[in-house]
Amino acid sequence: MALRLMQLKDSDGTRRVAGLDDDGAARLIEGFVSVYDLAWQAATSGATLAQTAEAEGYGATVDIEAAIAEGRLLAPIDHPDPAHLYLTGTGLTHLGSAEGRDKMHKQAAAADKPTDSMRMFLMGVEGGKPSAGSTGVQPEWFYKGDGGVLAAPGAPLRSPSFALDGGEEPEIAGIYLIGPDGTPLRLGFALGNEFSDHVTERQNYLYLAHSKLRPASIGPELLTGELPADVRGTSRIRRGSQTVWEKPFLSGEANMSHSLANLEHHHFKYQLFRRPGDVHVHFFGTATLSFSDGFKTEEGDVFEVEAAPFRYRLANPLAVEHETADTAVRAL
Repeated sequence: MALRLMQLKDSDGTRRVAGLDDDGAARLIEGFVSVYDLAWQAATSGATLAQTAEAEGYGATVDIEAAIAEGRLLAPIDHPDPAHLYLTGTGLTHLGSAEGRDKMHKQAAAADKPTDSMRMFLMGVEGGKPSAGSTGVQPEWFYKGDGGVLAAPGAPLRSPSFALDGGEEPEIAGIYLIGPDGTPLRLGFALGNEFSDHVTERQNYLYLAHSKLRPASIGPELLTGELPADVRGTSRIRRGSQTVWEKPFLSGEANMSHSLANLEHHHFKYQLFRRPGDVHVHFFGTATLSFSDGFKTEEGDVFEVEAAPFRYRLANPLAVEHETADTAVRAL
């Protein structure tokens, strides 16, 4: 039975951690106000997350639906110092994920020559799932920000005033804590919306780094244990009471050109990313975008991502910042 962890606030604002079983029953885990604290105790004691929760004990039941309705859910992982949480990801990792990207960049390439995106995708198809003990080809990699831009379930995804687009990317994210000895410890997986600016990226693939510096959201639950090989879900956009775009999406290794182990290796091979106590939220990519279908999002649209085995959908409205920050540099 896989343990699912959630973070929320009581009606008085007190932070709490809840554990869900496979039947959907949610109970508070005593002694912890954050999944980070629970995970760090597990990491330092040598126990699993489930064992640590059981040892501390479960308390009162939690009405998760009420917490969702009242906006009391938090992201299922955060860090007491947001600067020590990394949001990163890999692209062109899913079978079919090159199609949308290739459309964006085709005009910049000769008609008889594959785009760099297609070449990167094909490299993954050929070498992204190495045999045990071998190192596979490295994927495309990008940085999104730190814990300060991680939006809670239900909270707005804020598109900056200079953005040309604000579009969803339904994904699975791996959640990691770096242990006391520098070992990356996978806590589990969460649904994710790796929000991006696809119009900016379409101008030139070298703008990918700019297009990814946007907020993201994960949750509501953190699923411990292994991710099923075949994950099937739905991504949709609601505008008022109407569903204006909807499409199924696939994830899990059966639908990917890279193994999770290969993606993890090429992220954590950098010593910078093995600093004890840090948290990493790493997005594994997607092949499904409303932008690829020519859909144009609007402020107020609500992105929804749902997929088994996660019990709760991830929903976030799109917000647009209309004021431009003063970024003039002043010499000291």
